[in-house]
Amino acid sequence: MRATIDKSGRVVIPVALRRQIGLRHGEVEITLDGSALRIEPIRRGRLIKDNGLFVVADDGPALTPDEIRELRLTDQR
Repeated sequence: MRATIDKSGRVVIPVALRRQIGLRHGEVEITLDGSALRIEPIRRGRLIKDNGLFVVADDGPALTPDEIRELRLTDQR
């Protein structure tokens, strides 16, 4: 997708992309990734105990089993 950067350096991220990664208004983490910019939501999860394990609770979007499988495969590549 293409977007335009205005004179103040602002860019509008299309809603479809924002929804896909759970990006909401507020602070984001921006880092340089080679010659690209990486924009990620800041996760402020809380630590909870689940089945005897400590996990970080996430308020992000729910993932389907297919999306979880794809994330696991991507991490293994």
